[in-house]
Amino acid sequence: MAGAVVKRQNLREYIGVPLSDEEQRILHEMEQNLYHEDRDFVDRVGSETVYKHAGRNLIWAGIAFLAGFIGLMYFLPRSIPLSFAGFLVMLFSALWFERNVRRMGKAGWYDVHKSLRDHGIPDAMSEARQKLRDRFQHPE
Repeated sequence: MAGAVVKRQNLREYIGVPLSDEEQRILHEMEQNLYHEDRDFVDRVGSETVYKHAGRNLIWAGIAFLAGFIGLMYFLPRSIPLSFAGFLVMLFSALWFERNVRRMGKAGWYDVHKSLRDHGIPDAMSEARQKLRDRFQHPE
């Protein structure tokens, strides 16, 4: 049974079937037709990845969670049903967040983390600090 296991790096050799010249020509014609007929779609599909889409959904889920929390805290002393609605918003946004983290997978999460570490949040925070310093600096 151990001999049936295929190493991941050799998997392409077993799955890939080369296209014939006729199939390659047809595929090339289909690509050219799509490129000429719907350029916007081609650009959108070419630039959109699963990671970008899931990452954007993570941001929206975080915003929805924060809105639900604010609604829960605001309506808790005023109305129990409305505060419960805020709790439900928090619950569903947390589930939405979890689903998109799973959709990104380990590789996608690593890419997002590396991107933020390389030139994301630290740079944005230092730029914001510098703007605040410049704005409130008293002339001497």
